[in-house]
Amino acid sequence: MPVSDFTSAPLPSPDQRKAAAALLRTFTPGAAELGELFARAGHELALVGGSVRDVFLGGRPEGDLDMTTDAVPERVLAITRKWADKTWTVGIDFGTVGLRKGDDIFEITTYRSESYGPRSRKPDVTYGTSLEEDLARRDFTINAMAARLPSYELVDPFGGLAALRERVIRTPGRPEDSFSDDPLRIMRAARFAARLGFAVADDVLAAMGTQASRLQIVSAERISDELTKLMLTRDPAYGIDLLVRTGVEDQVLPEISALRMEVDEHHRHKDVYTHSLIVLRLSGDLVLRLAAILHDIGKPRTRTMLPDGKVAFHHHEVVGAKMARKRLTELRFSKDVVNDVAKLIELHLRFHGYGDGEWTDSAVRRYVTAAGPLLTRLHVLTRADCTTRNARKAARLAADYDTLEARIEVLREQEELDKIRPELDGQEIMSLLGLKPGPLVGKAWNYLLELRLEEGELGRERVTAELLRWAKREGIHPPPTPGS
Repeated sequence: MPVSDFTSAPLPSPDQRKAAAALLRTFTPGAAELGELFARAGHELALVGGSVRDVFLGGRPEGDLDMTTDAVPERVLAITRKWADKTWTVGIDFGTVGLRKGDDIFEITTYRSESYGPRSRKPDVTYGTSLEEDLARRDFTINAMAARLPSYELVDPFGGLAALRERVIRTPGRPEDSFSDDPLRIMRAARFAARLGFAVADDVLAAMGTQASRLQIVSAERISDELTKLMLTRDPAYGIDLLVRTGVEDQVLPEISALRMEVDEHHRHKDVYTHSLIVLRLSGDLVLRLAAILHDIGKPRTRTMLPDGKVAFHHHEVVGAKMARKRLTELRFSKDVVNDVAKLIELHLRFHGYGDGEWTDSAVRRYVTAAGPLLTRLHVLTRADCTTRNARKAARLAADYDTLEARIEVLREQEELDKIRPELDGQEIMSLLGLKPGPLVGKAWNYLLELRLEEGELGRERVTAELLRWAKREGIHPPPTPGS
């Protein structure tokens, strides 16, 4: 049933409320039993926030069922101890208790309000006394709806259903107050807009800009968590653009905002920033999306005017990889994510040396070896980067990349490209050359790897002979072989 069937101004009618309760009961049946348990204990309990919003957006809530109550956490534990299959108290300092009953997971939080001081990274949490008071402190009106349990009576004091119908992000009160209470809500506004495809109300946009500097008090871990959620939405480019247009991105990833100053050398885009948003829309998982939006951040630092008036960005991929590594490390992304994103940025131009397919087999091997397990992602990023150029050049580049991928597959079948390594291992090198573990063994191994990349599989007899010739040049005297 569409959202509009439940929405009228200023509040839903009794029939619409009855229909809404029936819908909520259908998609969250396990909540009623818990509501009855709290009612018998003399306490209030309500479904709240995303658990209500998602039902009106088309189905069962995503993830845990969020609930709120007038009972303090210790009382919640006492009420549910015999009922729940499992409980956990990781969030109890913030008033939250987790429960599991069968396949349902509940997060129950005591009515509360929280706010951050001018320089505090930790919120001051105060327990509240009413559901309406609790809803008033929520981030956005679409998350400030509740359903009292066990009746599923809809509570919507701030027009959340109307906002769903109008597809707009608003705050229950003044957005300046909401963002001051928790500055991370500034980024969350962009994330919900990107996830749902909603517009952001003008007063909310204005407050995002004026309050952006408040993000300085938010921990890097919370920033990166919110940025990750944004990057995994349906349209992350929309969310990133909201952050850039409001000046918020200057506090989070200023390298992205700086791209607006650079003109694309192919003159096919308003600027490199627009190009980066297009590449982002064509990319997939978190690593790819971060690499997509950051792949050209080295251009502002490498911009050079050529004698013919054109613009060049020599080695911007190397500079950009270093910049991305530094920024993502500061934002506390995992080492694997940081390393993978930086590597993709460093490699994203490698294909453009392919020309009209004149790469040798050695060059193809090196391309595959450099990418390693990121090869599939590199394919996606490179193709996305190419498709933003003029149509004729895009078609040619796509055809060239088709050829390259075909050559990779042929060599993979012939030579096990995914496992390229010397045909002699470290132990065999030490035995043949009479060496002990140390730098010389690594030097010999690297020599054989270069030989493997350059000429392919040569067979053990030829590789052994090449190793001995190398050893002689290096002044290494191998022990005599048996029978020599």
